[in-house]
Amino acid sequence: MDKIILSADLRDAVGKQAKKLRQEGKLPAVMYGRDDTPQPVVVDAKEFGHIFAKAGYSTILELNIDGKKANVLIQDVAFDVVKTEPIHADFYQVKMDEVIRTTIPLHFIGESTAVFQQDGSLLTSLEEIEIEALPGNLPQQIEVDIAVLDDFEKTITVADLKIPADVKLLTDVETLIAKVEPPRSDEELEALDEEIVENIPAEEGEESQEGTDEKGEE
Repeated sequence: MDKIILSADLRDAVGKQAKKLRQEGKLPAVMYGRDDTPQPVVVDAKEFGHIFAKAGYSTILELNIDGKKANVLIQDVAFDVVKTEPIHADFYQVKMDEVIRTTIPLHFIGESTAVFQQDGSLLTSLEEIEIEALPGNLPQQIEVDIAVLDDFEKTITVADLKIPADVKLLTDVETLIAKVEPPRSDEELEALDEEIVENIPAEEGEESQEGTDEKGEE
């Protein structure tokens, strides 16, 4: 993958002034590292959105701050809960010769015959794994091929993943990633329907009517 470059400027605007930056199409952010003082910066919001969609949290970026270059990972992104747009970002500066610990997303590929031929339901219980590696060796994602799930007995665990030789896996290898559950039988569905009906609370109107009847009887 070609190097991803994101331009940034140092900023003095913090707190309430950050709102004005967002209105101007800018994204307030901060860059920090293990030994460095956090630096408030600002980047173009639209450019950051495109880069974040491509890089995620596991790809090294070159952050160009007023002509000074720094290798960073996108560490955290805060979103507007209504517009679902980024409102703040954290960049973590890395040293290319020092091992770092981070998480890498899992990318599911392929098709499971137990799903589309036997009407099973695919269940996934893990979306990312924890690793250690030099920044330049970080994989963007780890693929999980669910085609191996061709019956209801098979599972995929972390031990089944293909991890690059220069990457150290930290997640427990016995952790379940995916499996396919068989469809429910008619008896199970009927029992489930009965359980749902039994748990439905009485309507308020019915409760009021019952109370009236009881008083009338008294």
